[in-house]
Amino acid sequence: MGQKKLIRFAELLTFTNVLQYPQGMKGNWHKQFGNNNPITLELACGKGEYTVGLSQIYTNRNFIGVDVKGNRIWVGAKKAIQQGLNNAAFLRTQIDKIHKYFEPGEVQEIWLTFPDPQLRTSRAKKRLTHPKFLELYQHFLIPNGTIHLKTDSPVLYNFTKLVLELHDLKAEIDLDNVHQTVHNIPELEIKTHYEGLDIAQSNRIHYLRFRLPQVKLEKKDDILHELLKEIEGT
Repeated sequence: MGQKKLIRFAELLTFTNVLQYPQGMKGNWHKQFGNNNPITLELACGKGEYTVGLSQIYTNRNFIGVDVKGNRIWVGAKKAIQQGLNNAAFLRTQIDKIHKYFEPGEVQEIWLTFPDPQLRTSRAKKRLTHPKFLELYQHFLIPNGTIHLKTDSPVLYNFTKLVLELHDLKAEIDLDNVHQTVHNIPELEIKTHYEGLDIAQSNRIHYLRFRLPQVKLEKKDDILHELLKEIEGT
């Protein structure tokens, strides 16, 4: 491990806005923030640009960036401290364990900002909008809680639309090209490090906003798998 990372990991231990694999946080996030304001998660937050940006826009709400890579979390956490953003925090853990940290109904919405699209069809279950993850989110989201997806990957964008259609869910907002579309959504003006890189070389940013029902999603993984083989190939 490089010297820079070692310094950052040591500094993370001193940050009061960073919790690394904490115990006993279910139902207790109001203690971290000192209020009972609504909570929004940014999953796989990377450097936490959205956690920081959203906390600047909505000072009466709380935001938690979640990622397993402490070196990246350090960037957003440091900015939040420097800017005095007491409504921004960071949780270091794996996404598939996120339900262990929140009570049912403790989270109001989730942002997925440029998550790994897991381009291979064989890795589709690792996509953060796969039904496996949507069911996980239902454990702690409020009924009809909101999911936001912002991505430069047409594969992930179209996959998510397929998942919604398969489960009879409708996108409240569907933008195929964010920066070429007239909209009044200030959150979409926040730009991440990966957005500037345009890794997918799509020259466009996709955005979906949808809600998850309180009722558990019907198991349709086999149907989804067969559809993906036809659409994406194997």
